[in-house]
Amino acid sequence: MDILNIVSRQQWGAAAPKQKESLEGPAQRVVIHHTALQSCKGLAECTDELLAIQKLHMKERHFDDIGYNFLVGGDGSLFEGRGWGVMGAHTKGHNGDSLGIAFMGNFNNDTPSKEAILSVKQLLMSGVLQGFIRPEFALYGHRDLGATQCPGENLYAALSQLRSST
Repeated sequence: MDILNIVSRQQWGAAAPKQKESLEGPAQRVVIHHTALQSCKGLAECTDELLAIQKLHMKERHFDDIGYNFLVGGDGSLFEGRGWGVMGAHTKGHNGDSLGIAFMGNFNNDTPSKEAILSVKQLLMSGVLQGFIRPEFALYGHRDLGATQCPGENLYAALSQLRSST
């Protein structure tokens, strides 16, 4: 398997986190989100979105950092949020043993791209191989664990594609 190309925090200009809390072990659950903002493709297009999300999370929601561990653009570009092994702030009451991955866009309206689905599948496999995610992890949509529409109707319907092996 090719080494995944993940755009680092430094590459998208992330602010430093206020603090970092580590997960106690490999993530037992993966929670899929959408940003509910406009979709974007690639570093140039997604940088402004990433910075806006981080600012919203840190300034208005008073999180320590961007809430998600990783984000994915419509072209399949992967972006480092909090990264591997760090506790996120994405699913209230469920952050201690999970990884949060956000698809960039609003999937009440849009359909997730094949490229984004494939990139997240590869990210999950890579996380398992590196020991950051348990091999028998459970996959959820945010709405499974909280009162929300997230990750949007069309992305929620596509979760089975992330569960299937490649």
